Amino acid sequence: MTAIYREQNSAVENNKKTWSGRFNEPVSELVERYTASIGFDQRLAEYDIQGSLAHAQMLATQGIISHADRMAIEQGLNQIREEIRNHQFVWQQALEDVHLNIEKRLTALVGDAGKRLHTARSRNDQVATDIRLFLRASIDEIISLIKSMQRALLDLAEQHLHTVMPGFTHLQVAQPISFGHHLMAYFEMLKRDVGRLSDCRKRVNQLPLGAAALAGTSYPINRELVAELLGFEGVCGNSLDAVSDRDFAIEFSACAALIMTHLSRMSEEFILWMNPAFGFIQLADRFCTGSSIMPQKKNPDVPELVRGKTGRVTGHLVALLTLMKAQPLAYNKDNQEDKEPLFDTVDTLIDTLRIYADMLTGVRVNPEMMRQSALRGYATATDLADYLTKKGIPFRDAHEIVAKTVQFAEQKNCDLSDLELSELQIFSTHIEADIFAVLTLEGSMQSRKHTGGTAPEQVQAAIHQARQWLS
Repeated sequence: MTAIYREQNSAVENNKKTWSGRFNEPVSELVERYTASIGFDQRLAEYDIQGSLAHAQMLATQGIISHADRMAIEQGLNQIREEIRNHQFVWQQALEDVHLNIEKRLTALVGDAGKRLHTARSRNDQVATDIRLFLRASIDEIISLIKSMQRALLDLAEQHLHTVMPGFTHLQVAQPISFGHHLMAYFEMLKRDVGRLSDCRKRVNQLPLGAAALAGTSYPINRELVAELLGFEGVCGNSLDAVSDRDFAIEFSACAALIMTHLSRMSEEFILWMNPAFGFIQLADRFCTGSSIMPQKKNPDVPELVRGKTGRVTGHLVALLTLMKAQPLAYNKDNQEDKEPLFDTVDTLIDTLRIYADMLTGVRVNPEMMRQSALRGYATATDLADYLTKKGIPFRDAHEIVAKTVQFAEQKNCDLSDLELSELQIFSTHIEADIFAVLTLEGSMQSRKHTGGTAPEQVQAAIHQARQWLS
């Protein structure tokens, strides 16, 4: 071990904290372990170094530290970054968190210059900056992954413009729709998710650094310069708020919970559709598992886990809301508990989006099963009612006529389109031979030609617009 690391270890062994001058006894081992965050906040290291480099540049520009100190700090931080990336950095629990671990190593490398880096800042505004940098990068990655999933949805939808399936309400057959149209509903949900994340990003992308512990600093700092160097759109306007609130993380978690809810809904449908009672689709084997005792089983494990992990992400949202609900201003140690739920939310969402985009490419559709299911549910009954209404019959009366016609077809165990014209005319003399174009599944689907409708030409138009939005 190098002399530098021996020096670090010596400080740790003596239990000397950066703040220990106020205290007459060392922290107990249990309290040290209980309060340390280094086990999880070390993943903020890249962002901590990024923020420190900008802070050092500002301090030198403002004449608060010398340019020689700034150069030494930059050299030391760049070396630390390489050590971390190469898994050579020694993380030490006794140093509490990512900030003090890096600061101690920097001081060991460059001496007093490293001790001057913390001028005009606190760990309070430092960690708030790190989290915002981390979350900003995560949002950008998540938006990119959502768009990848959307492209996979569009490809699948375009293959099934003319594939008829039953549209459901109350999970009962309602009206025939295009499978492509059904998939495009999820595209729209994800599009709103992108909008929410983009809007959230604006509030994430505000600089807390310069708020110091809670009241700002007496040094002549330039917060706007740091914001520019780090790519922030502005600075947090109140020092108390800057260090103490985590509403930006809560807002992101709410966006994440909504995304997972949308994916959970799709997962539920995939699970149902894989069931032989539906038989609408099959997922590629790589997304499923078998049974240890039932050799015929093919279990949709990935959609089931997505459905389950949605509860986990929603739970993190509730945890963060609860964390903040009773905190007085300004910073409190409670906020150390924000990172684990936030990190897990980001990781869960990223993994889910990656696997979903791949899973969509392996969906195999059974159009005949979808069609037969639509035929079993009298899906064109509303079309018959609309037909009669266009003939001048009030809709409520037409509704009653069609209900009786469906009862008749049920007794004959056939679809409405299988009834003879003479049988249909028992219920209304307004029904003529042109009714059979209306009662077919394709005819019903094709008739809904308006914007947002299920007619294949409209679905194709929606796909075209979606690809333009993605480009």
